[in-house]
Amino acid sequence: QVQLVESGGGLVRAGASLRLSCAASGRTFSRNAMGWFRQAPGKEREFVSTINGFSSSTIYVDSVKGRFTISRDDAKNTVYLQMNSLKPEDTAVYYCAAATTNWETSDTLDYKFWGQGTQVTVSS
Repeated sequence: QVQLVESGGGLVRAGASLRLSCAASGRTFSRNAMGWFRQAPGKEREFVSTINGFSSSTIYVDSVKGRFTISRDDAKNTVYLQMNSLKPEDTAVYYCAAATTNWETSDTLDYKFWGQGTQVTVSS
């Protein structure tokens, strides 16, 4: 059974940092693109970042560029999202996902496996 389990969320003040982890089990995703998405209350799920399955090339939504960094450790079958300089508008449930593609993608339709999400709350 394939599982993606996120961890590392929490309640922090604006300007703080958090590192989210997404541990995969049940199969390896070393050649799959991986992504992070988030959903704030009353809003649709939005793309945050993705990383290529081969080259580690990345894409970020404009609102997090320069503050968030996605990375992967294929030996651990784990993807990370380092979030610095957090803002209240970053408050959301953060989901990791594994794509069916190798190339980085922001399209939710390319993602087959999803985690259950981890809450990130940033107070002002």
